[in-house]
Amino acid sequence: MRFKVPHTLVLLFFMILAAWLATMALPQGAYSMIEDAHGHSVVDPREYQTFEGEARRSISLWSVFTSIPVGFEKAQDIIFFVFIVGGAFAVLRATGAADALIGWLLRRFGRQPAWLVFGGMFVFAAGSSTIGMAEEYLPFVPLVIALCAGLGFDRVTAVGVLCVGYGVGYGVAATNPFTVIIAQNIAHLENYSGWWYRVALLVPFLGLGFLHVWRYAKRTRLDPSRSLVADVPWSGTPASKEAPPLTPVRIVALLLVVVLIALQIWGMKTHDWYLAEMGAMFIILSVVLGFLGRLGVDGTAKTFCEGAAELTGTALLIGFARTIQVILDEGQVTHTIVHGIASSLESTGPYVSAVAMFLVQCVMNLFIPSGSGQAYVTMPIMAPLADAVGVSKQVAVLAYQFGDGFMNIIVPTNAVLVGILGVAGIPFDRWLRFVVPFILQVIVLGSIALTVAVAIGLS
Repeated sequence: MRFKVPHTLVLLFFMILAAWLATMALPQGAYSMIEDAHGHSVVDPREYQTFEGEARRSISLWSVFTSIPVGFEKAQDIIFFVFIVGGAFAVLRATGAADALIGWLLRRFGRQPAWLVFGGMFVFAAGSSTIGMAEEYLPFVPLVIALCAGLGFDRVTAVGVLCVGYGVGYGVAATNPFTVIIAQNIAHLENYSGWWYRVALLVPFLGLGFLHVWRYAKRTRLDPSRSLVADVPWSGTPASKEAPPLTPVRIVALLLVVVLIALQIWGMKTHDWYLAEMGAMFIILSVVLGFLGRLGVDGTAKTFCEGAAELTGTALLIGFARTIQVILDEGQVTHTIVHGIASSLESTGPYVSAVAMFLVQCVMNLFIPSGSGQAYVTMPIMAPLADAVGVSKQVAVLAYQFGDGFMNIIVPTNAVLVGILGVAGIPFDRWLRFVVPFILQVIVLGSIALTVAVAIGLS
């Protein structure tokens, strides 16, 4: 009898139970928190305390279940953003603009699919590398799926283009304000320093990612039965077999989307906009697109609700994924894990330490999937540790970037990854079968890059 992998929601629930067991099996403790020069709360690496007696927190089985709604509460911003994006994209599809664009791209580049795949990966990598785009990619999932379907590729290829590109962009980010700048500030480094090495690394890492996605894409295009989701039904809207014409009205609709993205980038850089402001802009976009597409007031509302409803399963997965970190934090073992791993590095040499820091950050991304959150918890420890083992702080920051960025596309606690897979209807186990070989290659290449960084004295 063939073993059937459980639904992603079941896998996440078992991980929640595993986190609960970890709170009972591991020593509980925490670092003291201090305020850095920029007003952010960071750990004090010199002050770690193990909790005993009444200071220990006992999490009951009942609390495990009450933590699930808390997980939804903690992830409410991205959950609501997912609903809004789903509604907005449904309205865009109803105008025919998205299908018209896909049809134009297929006519223009259909005979050069490799360029479309590479171009898409480069765009997603550039957005993540420069301004830290992640949640902003959710609206593009159905569009990339439809485009890949028109080229004869499956949904895994489409998500590979997006997620591998986004993961590489985060991993070797040049100016990402949510990872690079925060980590460099904590380590007391000049902002954007070492950028030339990270930009240079984009070439081999993006090339590696493209080769991985392209090999899979060609294989499954020739034999669709080899697709990892060949037997997995999907309720998403397929691409139109006959794309509608790219009329002036549809061109205006697409230009509005471009303007929206440009405004979001401007707002993020100048006014610290995040999901609330971006969600508001997608709602405004939906209203305007409904008017342009002559959907009518009721038609626009109905289409918006239908699009949002299609992502209910995605929203549930995001809430359950966030619950894992809620339990680990409530059980006071997140800092324990950081302290235990960091302590083991103190007796290693610079080259081994650099690679070990990378692997430590890979592990920590499972427990702290937020890039900025991981920086605030781990970098105050890794920066002074780097001095102790003869590694420059710039190398420690790079190791953090690798561990956070690349692991974003494999850890099930990352709400963005779970959301993208949910939109695409890809079970987590199928995604693992696709992405694990790439992650293993990235770990090897990343270790080589860190070794070179130590050898050249990157600072």
